[in-house]
Order: sequence, then C-alpha cells, then structure tokens
Amino acid sequence: MPQGQLFYVIGPSGSGKDTLMQYARSKLSEREKIIFAHRYITRKPELVGENHIYLSEAEFAAKERQDFFAMQWDSHELRYGIGKEINFWLAQGFNVVINGSREYLPIVLEKEPQIRVILVRTANDVLRERLKNRQRETADEIEKRLERATLFNRINHPNVTLLDNNGSLEESGAAFIALLMQDKNSHDLVS
Repeated sequence: MPQGQLFYVIGPSGSGKDTLMQYARSKLSEREKIIFAHRYITRKPELVGENHIYLSEAEFAAKERQDFFAMQWDSHELRYGIGKEINFWLAQGFNVVINGSREYLPIVLEKEPQIRVILVRTANDVLRERLKNRQRETADEIEKRLERATLFNRINHPNVTLLDNNGSLEESGAAFIALLMQDKNSHDLVS
C-alpha cells in the first residue's frame, strides 16, 4: 500500500487558513483517503474556530514526556501538538492535512522531506480588514500581526506551494481542494 501524502498548511493570522481548512473538510467529508488531523492545544475550546483538543499545561507536558506527539511547538504563549496517530494514517495510505506553524516549518521540512507545504497568502489590505473584522485584537496588536505576516514572504522551498486567498471562499476553497487532490509531484503556484 502506498504511503499517504502529508500536507502542512501555514499562513499568517487572518489569512483565512482555518476557514479554508473547514471549507475543504466539509467538501471532502465523503472522501475515504483524506484526513484533517486535529491539534492538541493548551487553549480552551471556542464556539467558533478550530476544532482542537484542549490539554492543560500539565496534560500537555505529560503527553510530551510520553512521546505522544509526532510534532510539537510553542507559539504565542500556547503549546501545540500533532499526535503520532498521523503516522498510522499515512502508513494506511491516507493523505493527512495539518494546520501548521511557520516557526516549526524548518523542523518539519527536515523530519518529513516529502511533505507538501501550502502557504496561504493574502494581500496586506485584505489581511488588515480580516483582522479588524474578527475583533480579537487591538489596533496595535493588528499592526504587530501585519508586521509578523511579512516573515512569510521569506519562505522559499521547493516543497512550498503558494495559495492566493484574496478572492471568495468558493474560489480559494476550490484551489485549496485542488492542491490537496493533486499528484504528489506537482508543486504549481495557485492563484
């Protein structure tokens, strides 16, 4: 049985990465060979947003000591983990989609040389408007997020495919699904 493909999705806060993943998950729910992996996070669940598994700091540290995670990183005062169940799914031929982290990208590229990275990009004015509309950050925090978003412009690797998310959800969502359904060896720019 051929190994499944691992997809690692990254993008700056407000780029629409979570929305695209939710859209694709709903459209691909009938597909047998694609799994959207959940993350273990030390953030309490919210009514909207990512469907993650909450772990307290102590629970997360215990799981880390027990070698439970295939991937683990810290960001914005939270801890994130991807369970080793992804290795089983990949070995069974499932394609696995992960909500990743820019800071962890160099490590994942080294650990998983065949990984496909999808970098969700959004124009700065669109990003600013999305951050304002979600009403989570102050004006100063939005400006800091916009500054951090420029760090994504430095990412350059043959495993990285750019996905333009300036259009409608239907357009960007269709492009995202197309990337997930592509042949393993294709790394085209989608816009």
